[in-house]
Amino acid sequence: MRPLFAKLVVTALVAAYVPQALAFQDYTKYSPAALESELAKTTVSRLGVMVPMRDGVALSTDIYTPKNAKGKLPTILWKTPYNEHKLKGGTLRYVLESVKRGYTFIVQNERGRYFSQGKWEILGKPQTDGYDTLTWIAQQSWSNGKVGTLGCSSSAEWQLALAGMNHPAHAAMVPMASGAGIGKVGRFQEQGNWYTGGVPRNLFFVWLYGVDNPLRAELPSAALTDEKLRAYVEAYNDLDATKPKVDWNKQIKHLPVDRMLTDLGEPPATFEQFIKRTPADPAWQQGGLYHEGMGWGVPALWFNSWYDVSIGPNLELFNAARAANTDKQASANQYAVVAPVAHCQYAKLGPDTVVGERNMGDTSFDVDGAIYGWFDRWLKGDSKAFAASTPHVRYYLMGANRWETAAQWPPQNVKPMRLYLRSNGAANTLNGDGRLSAEVAPANEAPDRYRYDPMNPVQTIGGGDCCNGGIVVPGAFDQRPVEARGDVLVYTSEPLTKPVDVVGFVDAVLKVSSSAKDTDFAVKLVDVAPDGTAWILGDTIFRARYRDGYDKPAMMTPGQVVTIHPTPMTTANRFDVGHRIRVEITSSNFPKFVRNLNTGGPNESEKTGVVADNVIHHAGQAQSYIELPVLR
Repeated sequence: MRPLFAKLVVTALVAAYVPQALAFQDYTKYSPAALESELAKTTVSRLGVMVPMRDGVALSTDIYTPKNAKGKLPTILWKTPYNEHKLKGGTLRYVLESVKRGYTFIVQNERGRYFSQGKWEILGKPQTDGYDTLTWIAQQSWSNGKVGTLGCSSSAEWQLALAGMNHPAHAAMVPMASGAGIGKVGRFQEQGNWYTGGVPRNLFFVWLYGVDNPLRAELPSAALTDEKLRAYVEAYNDLDATKPKVDWNKQIKHLPVDRMLTDLGEPPATFEQFIKRTPADPAWQQGGLYHEGMGWGVPALWFNSWYDVSIGPNLELFNAARAANTDKQASANQYAVVAPVAHCQYAKLGPDTVVGERNMGDTSFDVDGAIYGWFDRWLKGDSKAFAASTPHVRYYLMGANRWETAAQWPPQNVKPMRLYLRSNGAANTLNGDGRLSAEVAPANEAPDRYRYDPMNPVQTIGGGDCCNGGIVVPGAFDQRPVEARGDVLVYTSEPLTKPVDVVGFVDAVLKVSSSAKDTDFAVKLVDVAPDGTAWILGDTIFRARYRDGYDKPAMMTPGQVVTIHPTPMTTANRFDVGHRIRVEITSSNFPKFVRNLNTGGPNESEKTGVVADNVIHHAGQAQSYIELPVLR
């Protein structure tokens, strides 16, 4: 998962909510050498400070303080698994902007990464390492005792479990694109995005190859006891291993899945542990993931994206944090911003934003004004910096191409609209007879059939994804190449005579049967423009063996009709006049999701699959439908 690269420029305000005491510096105009010169002129740097944890492990910590600072300062903490010892990109800009505004800025490596000691694990023990780091900061002579946590992707995800600890120094947080820090919350049990509907996602296989390095080089514990010498070593040695390049478009097809990395020569590590776990494995409770019931104790300003891998769990957790009773002040101060971009791409918000291939119009939003207003309110006590009248939810309504506000998610005036999957038994391809209808099908309506061959899966084109070595490009892309396949069922409404705003969690209910003991069912929501372009809005998938619960796997009986409830999709889109609402149903979405080999066995350790004849039923008592949250 990539670090945040956000521009620090003032863009058009969506709402008047952040008074600007200081103008933002446009650091994009600086050369790298000029940025380093600016850092040296404005900042006192302490590099390689080893902060002790409760178990004796020390974490490498870089501390940046404003020159000529007087008195105790608030702190912004950026924790990362990435190599950010030599500041660059978004991290460097945040350091420069923060020290200019009177903050101490800290960049700390997770344990087991680069100069930090210990063994690495995903999210870096947030409940202990994060807590101990906050305690250490609050005890320093230069600290005013208030810390804000900031970051995108991995630098956001570790914040979630820490928020459940309610550390007295943790005054505020800004988690951006943080869904892989969520284990189970509400309707989502994705275990850090390892699963969707019980189906493993391939993105982590690629990401772990680059991040997990159990054979990493380490400095001896007693070798560098002098802080100046450690800083010198850090400046000229990064301990960053260079691994062989991998053709992931080829390697992602590797079977069995559980040997995808070891067959590259990688020593067994995190991937081999996780791929053996089912979605309900108790081992998921032992790591750094946030699970419902942990409580919530920190005011948070959430940044999320419609084309991110984690949008559903993020908004579910946002609601859970608002409902938590751990800390009334924290639960009352949860704010969310949802942008029409992909993972951590908030820098793309501006006058002419293209996401994938779809133009979203003017998406301008003052991201950094919101962040510093938020921190000024909670870390400096400036009650006017982030107005109390700020809407709790600000989201971009795609299709209408404008920002909207709401007091909650979904908005209060959303009502469900049910559209039934209908056909005469031939919904295959976009040229078939599949349709969406408000009318229930008669008892004699023929079901739709298709053959799913795991050796010839349906290709992923866009949607929400990230961090996958280029095997999937996230965003809004035309789905007609997929809809031309005979193993894809396509259900389309009539052209709309008035706009329909779909805002919230999108649920599907499928009545299915199969010739196989186990198979997957994939669902996609699509906005069809008048010219036929089929823009993907969201997708989901579900493994049939988990239909009775992730802790109660059960095989299918060939030919028997069962009910599937896929994990909800999440979006905000206007289906405008002349547009059509479309739903696709099939049994694979590859390489985004691991293929089901249809055997009913331990899928990830198998090499050979079987073809499944799958059926979608939509007649009589076996109605299949999509339920859309429509803004009235």
